[in-house]
Order: sequence, then C-alpha cells, then structure tokens
Amino acid sequence: MAAYAKRLRDTLSPSYWKRLILDPRCSLPALVMLFLAEVAVNIIVILKIKYTEIDWVAYMQEVEGVANGTYDYMQLKGDTGPLVYPAGFVYIFLGLYYITEHGLNIRRGQYIFAALYLLNIIIVFHIYRKTKKVPPYVFFFMCCASYRIHSIYILRLFNDPVAMFFLYVAVAFFLSNHWGIGCLLYSLGVSIKMNLLLFAPGLLILLLVTQGTVGTVLHLIICAVPQLLLGLPFLRENPAGYIVRSFDFGRQFFYEWTVNWRLLPEEIFLNRTFQISLLLCHILLPLFTANFIGMCFSRSLHYQFYVWYFHGLHLLLWSTSLPVVLRILALGLLELSWNTYPSTVASSSILHVCHAVMLIALWFSPEFSGGQRKDASQGDAAYARKIR
Repeated sequence: MAAYAKRLRDTLSPSYWKRLILDPRCSLPALVMLFLAEVAVNIIVILKIKYTEIDWVAYMQEVEGVANGTYDYMQLKGDTGPLVYPAGFVYIFLGLYYITEHGLNIRRGQYIFAALYLLNIIIVFHIYRKTKKVPPYVFFFMCCASYRIHSIYILRLFNDPVAMFFLYVAVAFFLSNHWGIGCLLYSLGVSIKMNLLLFAPGLLILLLVTQGTVGTVLHLIICAVPQLLLGLPFLRENPAGYIVRSFDFGRQFFYEWTVNWRLLPEEIFLNRTFQISLLLCHILLPLFTANFIGMCFSRSLHYQFYVWYFHGLHLLLWSTSLPVVLRILALGLLELSWNTYPSTVASSSILHVCHAVMLIALWFSPEFSGGQRKDASQGDAAYARKIR
C-alpha cells in the first residue's frame, strides 16, 4: 500500500509531468497519445476534406500498360508524360491498381495511404526513441502541426511516401546493426523513387566506418542485386529504354511547381550550368544530413518532396546548438514555405534562409565539430550520432 501511494505521489508530481514533456528518455506516453490522435486525424481528413487529383491517374495509366503486357519503358506513359520511376514503383502501384479496382476506388486508396502514414510514424517514433535526442513535445510539430504532410499522403496519394517508408525501415535496421537487411530495404526504396540516392553518400560513409572496405563492397552488392532483379523484365525488353527513363538524372522540372527557386527568373532556373553547380554542392555527410544537403541544393523542390526530409528535420535541429526558440521557429517557417501555393519570392527566400541557418548550425554542432566516435561497438548512442 505504501509503495502504491508513493507511485501515485510520483505520478502527480510536477517533476514527473515535466519529464514527460521535456525528457527524450520519457517520450513513449507522448508518442502513444500522438499516434492515437493521428488515427483520428487521418480518418477525419479522408471523410471531410476533398481528394485532389494530381498524379494518381497518371500512375494508374503507367502501370496499366504493364498489366496489358507492355514491358518497354519507352512505351509506358500517362497523362503527365512517360513513366520515369524504377521497376519497384511499377510493382507497388500495379498492386494498388488491382486493389483499388483499376485505380477507380480512390477512397480505398486513401485508407491504404493512411495506413502507410501510420506505419511510417511508428517507425520514425522508434528511430527517435533510439536516438534519445528530441524531447517529447517536439513530436507535436511532427504530427498534428503539418497540413502538407497529411495532404501528400492521403489527399494526393503520391509515390514519395512509399519510397520514404522503406528508407525509414532501413534506418531502423541500421540502428540495430543489421546492415544487410537495411541495405536491402534501402535498395527497395530506391527502386520506387530515386530521390533516396540523396542518402547514398551518407550510407557509404557509414558502411566504410562500420563494415570496412570488403564489407562495404558486399553491402553495395546487396544494394545492387534488387535493382537488377526487379528491373529484369524491362531490361530484357529494352535495357537502354529502362535505364534512360527510370534513372534519368537529366530530367527538367517545371518552373511553375518549384518551391525553392521561385526567387530566380525562369531562364536561370532552366539553365544547365546552374543545375550542375547545385549538384556539385551535395557534399558527403551521414544519412539525414546528406539528404538534407541534397534538398538544400536540389534543382527544384516540388510540394510532395517535403516528405523527403520532413521526418528528419526534428532530429537535425535538435542536434544543433541553436536556441530552442529558433528551432521551433525554423519548423514553423519551413511549414509556411511548403504550404504557400503558388510559391513566391518571399516563400522561396524564407526556405533558403532556414536551410542555410540549419546547415551552418549543423556544421558547428558539437557532434560534427568535436568529432564522432567510429567504434561500432559503442552501442545505440554512437549509431544515433552516425545515422544523423
């Protein structure tokens, strides 16, 4: 009885509730409540907010060609143009094509993407709990405060969240020292959309640090084999067509959809020299930071690309020495920039300022400036620092 009374007093004490809000080691209660809230939010959004067609019909048209027996990538296209995603995309969305009655049952597709969103949140929460770096109150900004992310998943049905799901599952396995499984899952994500290649420089560094040269080569083979196996039917039909279309690094993006470069005239935006100079600015740093740098210097960011780095922003910001107020302000300004449609000179400029501040803060953060331990046996904390 005395022990019960003591537990009750501890539970009611201000210090206990303070830990639930501020202590990264006590994040589980907040995460459970936010997950339950997310279940309700996703259902309400699906039922109350109108679905907006952008790419779903084109996705269905593209994979319908495969369903009808066409394996030549040069012949696969939809209303928005030719199929430009690797083979993994085809298999995933071909499955969705059949599950959603040839793409016509949009509501069913929305519920599938809502389930994907919730699974993704669980994996991201797991990653953050392992790192023990971000206080529980910050997860509110990750969940309830982002209209754009919910829209990307359940109001637009883009392929970007599918690719990112495989990335975060891969990261979870990396954190548990299962590098082979992680590399396999990472490769599956790349086979859906090649934006995951932004993580590749960071992954290469981590493999060299933890696996050595021979181990790195073996794990790179693990990354390569799924690409060959998944693409085999298309490679047999038209290998050049498949490679050119699915891994086209020279794609031109439409100026009207750019979020980050609205401040530039269209002729500069489309200039090849400008695009190449941005690519050269993608320097090597571990996973989330490498991806973030790739986003900062991207040729163009479209609205659905927000999901490429959104769930990693909180870890990056709380890895810096910026005042907490500035971290929260950065999250708010980034959300504002990504929700401004059409983008403006002001919204693009704000986005670049936020990116620049974060890059500088990361460069001078204690973990980067003070050096990182490279001993893979140091446990989860060491892996958390590397994975960032």
